[in-house]
Amino acid sequence: MSDDKVLNVGDTAPDFTLRTIGLKEVGLAEFRGKNVVILFYPLDWTPGSHDNWARSVGISHYPLLSDIHRAVSRDYGVYWPEWNANVRATFIVDKEGKIRFVERYGKGELPEPDKILSEIKKLR
Repeated sequence: MSDDKVLNVGDTAPDFTLRTIGLKEVGLAEFRGKNVVILFYPLDWTPGSHDNWARSVGISHYPLLSDIHRAVSRDYGVYWPEWNANVRATFIVDKEGKIRFVERYGKGELPEPDKILSEIKKLR
């Protein structure tokens, strides 16, 4: 993982604009006033995909964004230069744009939906 930047709880989440599969631009600023979960992953999770994970925590609509140039991965400190990809990581950003939860995962580790949902509920 790149040592360029490391974001931690209490830091301001860097703004970004990325495109969806349908090429619609979506920016973090659009979600100001809402709590946001940002998941980074290098490939679809196995077993189960991001859709399965989203359903497990009760999310039915969300934009799936692509960080083709790895700029957001670098800004969030999760870029993995040896693979030109990012490591798996979860960031929860509160309504004011502050990071309230960060978890980075090692090889073979996956986010735990119940743990993330619990962290989101703390912000309500």
